[in-house]
Amino acid sequence: MVMEEGAQRDRGRGTPVTVAAERRQILVELGEQNLDAICLSTYRTACKLRFIQKRCNLHLIDIFNVIEAVRDAGLNAVELNAGISVTRLENLVSSLFNQLSKRLPTTHTINPRESAVLLVEFLLTAIDSEPDSRLTVLSVKSMLATLCGGKLVDKLRYVFSQVSDSSGVLVQSKFDGFLREALKLPTAAHEGPSFGYTQTSARSCFPQQKRVMLNMFLDIVADPPQCLVWLPLMHRMANVEHVYHPVSCSYCRGNAMTGFRYRCLRCRGYQLCQNCFWHGNVSGSHSNQHQMKEHSSWKSPASKLGRALSRTLGCVSSREPPRPIYPEEPERTLNLSNIVPARPIENTSDAMLLSTSVPESSKSLAAARRMNEEHALIAAYVNRLQSSPCVDSPSREDEEHKLIARYTSRLAETDSAGVIPNRSINFDVNKQKRELIAQLESKNREILAEIKHLRVEHEAACQATTNPTLLAELRLLRQRKDELEQRMSSLQESRRELMVQLEGLMKLLKDEEQRQAAQAAGSSHASPSRPSPSTVRSVGAASPHAHMYPPQDSLAGVGGDVQEAFAQGPRRNLRNDLLVAADSITNTVSSLVKELHSDEVREEEERLLNGKDRAG
Repeated sequence: MVMEEGAQRDRGRGTPVTVAAERRQILVELGEQNLDAICLSTYRTACKLRFIQKRCNLHLIDIFNVIEAVRDAGLNAVELNAGISVTRLENLVSSLFNQLSKRLPTTHTINPRESAVLLVEFLLTAIDSEPDSRLTVLSVKSMLATLCGGKLVDKLRYVFSQVSDSSGVLVQSKFDGFLREALKLPTAAHEGPSFGYTQTSARSCFPQQKRVMLNMFLDIVADPPQCLVWLPLMHRMANVEHVYHPVSCSYCRGNAMTGFRYRCLRCRGYQLCQNCFWHGNVSGSHSNQHQMKEHSSWKSPASKLGRALSRTLGCVSSREPPRPIYPEEPERTLNLSNIVPARPIENTSDAMLLSTSVPESSKSLAAARRMNEEHALIAAYVNRLQSSPCVDSPSREDEEHKLIARYTSRLAETDSAGVIPNRSINFDVNKQKRELIAQLESKNREILAEIKHLRVEHEAACQATTNPTLLAELRLLRQRKDELEQRMSSLQESRRELMVQLEGLMKLLKDEEQRQAAQAAGSSHASPSRPSPSTVRSVGAASPHAHMYPPQDSLAGVGGDVQEAFAQGPRRNLRNDLLVAADSITNTVSSLVKELHSDEVREEEERLLNGKDRAG
């Protein structure tokens, strides 16, 4: 690769390390940030490594993604002190960022190639920061675990798993190698005088402890050694980048602060933002010698008072430990020897060699041979499936069924302790199971045939529903239905109007009857009384036929007389209603004419009687 050749050329010519590092793009960008103006070396180192972490997009990758990428690259099975090529490092970093670009949402995109190039450049610069150093598995794991994002506790647990033995005790030589590789990062950022590697760095971390277990190693989070004090600070800086403090800085007079806030313990109400504190800016009576307290969050005075009262009254529980407590003894790993093969099988010849390479003398070796033979067959079959075209044939299905039956028989023979019996595998041992598998496969074929038949019927039905002739007929029927509904609504409206007109006629007849009744009551010397029309009308209205059927919904909104006139039963229709209405009107008019004629005859008789009385 280009970078590897460039590094080899630099070393071959004897070019100084500083000159080679200045040509690294990421270090040039780091120098443009003017971070060397920060007075405190711890904050300066943490800021530089935080910039490199964000510039390479490593803050988006946690330790578990690094572990997965290292495992996929095959570095877990390699010794920590084994050297690797720059090409392999580039492939590892490229796969790391390619997987990251797939996980990120569409609103947050990165350039995987650019991030990989920048990270590889910085890692090679860190390797070149010490003379006679080489790229090893331990250096790659240490640097990636240190620079990646995520929780610091998880990163330290991974580091401890790399530098401890099988009993969970820290190995000083491995831990010394980890410190040598991890401290190359601040050295590459030109902070070697403050946090460079020394021969006493490993002993200064745990000076009085002979056996360092996991929980003791994780105390680096709360009380880091001097050589690693920048590591927890870098994580704290990442956590407070977006923390807002609604107070003003006493030096720059800014309205608010973002990030850390520093409060003087001697000067009352004197607070500095992180930029002013890191650069040593002071004002008034404050001095850099005063003790400052770092705040990573903002709490209002009211919440502080309530917290103090609760703590005084004992209402607040004691603080939780800064990290979880883990068991001292490491968990026993699962025995996957009967599941995962010892190595991948490339072809059928390798499988046969593997199956015949173990002697038959020992019982345990015989069981292992049978297990490897099964795995070899499975691996060979998988390789053949991947290399051959996907053509389904009866012979291929038979081979697959035999392989499945053989492997299920082996799993069935495994006892609860996970020990494989020493009996040889015979295809006729589990005949019932093979028959059951055959029955299930036949049922599966029947179900697939039924699904295919139903699918064909569904497609035929869909094609039938899309026939243009049927669609045209359906459209005509719907149009005819709409016309009939409109006609029905118009007839209903006409009927309602007719009912209203009949109601008006009924009111006129009532008024005329009342007027005639008033005239009859006002006349004196009347003839022998006879029932008046109003009485007859009242009697007729009280007849049982008037209330035989309840009013229908079609007569709603008209008078009671019309409803009585049209209450002809539940099975009447519009034509019968109209006929009944016409008959009722005719009878009413004829009765009115008869009443008027009878009144005229009675008046004539009265005039004749009056004339006779005058003549006598």
